[in-house]
Amino acid sequence: MTGFAELHVPGDPLVLPNAWDAVSGAALVAAGFKAIGTTSLGVAAAAGKRDGVGAAWEETRALALRLSRLDCHLTVDLEHGFGEHPDAVAERVAQLDGIAGVNLEDQHGDPDHHAAVIAAVKRRNPHVFVNARTDTHWLRTGDLDDAIARCTAYVRAGADGVFVPGLPLEDVAPFTDAVAAPLNVLFQPGHTVADLAARGAARISTGSLLFRAALQSAVAAAAAIRAGDDLHHAQLPSYSAVDDLAG
Repeated sequence: MTGFAELHVPGDPLVLPNAWDAVSGAALVAAGFKAIGTTSLGVAAAAGKRDGVGAAWEETRALALRLSRLDCHLTVDLEHGFGEHPDAVAERVAQLDGIAGVNLEDQHGDPDHHAAVIAAVKRRNPHVFVNARTDTHWLRTGDLDDAIARCTAYVRAGADGVFVPGLPLEDVAPFTDAVAAPLNVLFQPGHTVADLAARGAARISTGSLLFRAALQSAVAAAAAIRAGDDLHHAQLPSYSAVDDLAG
């Protein structure tokens, strides 16, 4: 199997779908994806917890250990690291045996601290691909120069790739020209893989999109049944197929 880092090719990006439980991960691998990630929103929400507040470490760890048995590369969304001290974050990563990578977000906090976390994780786990996320454009207007400066610092600290969710399409090429590391872009409706590839993206992840799409589909099916639809046109996996994936 091609190494995980080698799958990050600017102009020929890795399309990385994100799972939220064991069966969604197994189904994605069965569909031919050679690498998958986890979505922190999906993992936390499925446990009745909020995302991004460090509340779902046990659920994240348990899912990572299950998914690491699949025949694929696995990268795990660790939110802000589930801890503040760099060595504590590095220890948590060390507990995730069999994974290929982690995603660590700065939550637009102190970039020096996030760089120290990245450096500690790489010292303790040199084989793990660290995707350093900056939140310059997530739930805020965003500034390209800020994103470039932060990600450059994270690469110097040892990050193997960088992630700028919400980066506008027109800023992808200027960013990839400025930062010497593979860029991960969050897929959003209106994007195409071809558009992002042409601008130099090396990885395209789906984040929480698949989880939210599954939630929408489940509610829509329930509402359709209530309204009298027999769902005879629905192309659903069989009970036994799902049971086999879980096994």
